[in-house]
Amino acid sequence: MHRIETLDEFIIKRQKSHSTATGELTGLLRDIGLAAKIVNREVNKAGLINILGKYQEENASGEQVAKLDIYANERLIDFLKTSGECAGLASEELENYVKFPPRNEKQGKYVVVVDPLDGSSNIDVNVSVGTIFGIYRRLTPDDQEVEERDFLQPGLDLVAAGYVIYGTSTILVYSTGHGVNGFTLDPSIGEFCLSHRDIKIPNEGPYYSVNQGYYLKFDLEMRRYIDYCSDLNLRLRYIGTMVADIHRILFQGGVFLYPNTRKYPKGKLRLLYECNPLAYIVEQAGGKALNVKLDRILEMIPEELHQRSSVIMGSPAMIDEMAEFVQRYAPNIPAESQ
Repeated sequence: MHRIETLDEFIIKRQKSHSTATGELTGLLRDIGLAAKIVNREVNKAGLINILGKYQEENASGEQVAKLDIYANERLIDFLKTSGECAGLASEELENYVKFPPRNEKQGKYVVVVDPLDGSSNIDVNVSVGTIFGIYRRLTPDDQEVEERDFLQPGLDLVAAGYVIYGTSTILVYSTGHGVNGFTLDPSIGEFCLSHRDIKIPNEGPYYSVNQGYYLKFDLEMRRYIDYCSDLNLRLRYIGTMVADIHRILFQGGVFLYPNTRKYPKGKLRLLYECNPLAYIVEQAGGKALNVKLDRILEMIPEELHQRSSVIMGSPAMIDEMAEFVQRYAPNIPAESQ
């Protein structure tokens, strides 16, 4: 029987393998893991403590907020503010970023972007939800307060990213640019334990994930590609929690599509909080992530905190096939744009 390796042990072991590592990122990842345990506890007893249902206000993206959205956002702020490693946080739930004061006269070297509770519309019907996070090395000097430009960095500059899925089990998946690993929360000891080492996305898979109810609102090239997936008898699976849809594809292969629509001509998902961190994970696992114009998600330069984007990500062979449909049917997309 193999000895259980906890998330803390794994992170520290990885830190020791890099001679230049100073421990700040290690501490920050451990704090995010701890916050995820607290959120998981509340998610699993939500019906008992009156935090189901909607909040009275909308978030910065103009969407209805669930009570658990607010709770998860507050817990992440609480843990990261006291970590000493994080200088500020930008969240899907907040209009502006939050600056954190120095701790023990030490200013954090990193900033964090989060979607505190992805798929929160599924909470009241007991369907999987998740937390998405990305970590950047700040651009401003360490002895100054953070600025907006610290958060408006392309996904290529992420130093770490990951997600937590709260489902039949609670799993934390993350990468620091050296592959992707998954950790399952063992409730008997209260620790995330290594359960999925060096995750690799299949080259292709049996699933496509899209909100097909918007089919008539998609552009021609997307409708043709969805028709192609249907003709191949691929299985349509769409949960409505991006973390859960990507988690399935990461392990079993397939393609996730969230194209632009007439209502959201630039796409609906947030580049900083959803697209970049999950594109980072997918690419680290060997997959691909593009927008509908075939731009690589991780190369896009954010211009505002709540910038939206279309996104298609998943198994590399299937993304290449999708690109062929875009090049064939979309106006002004030359074949050499891939």
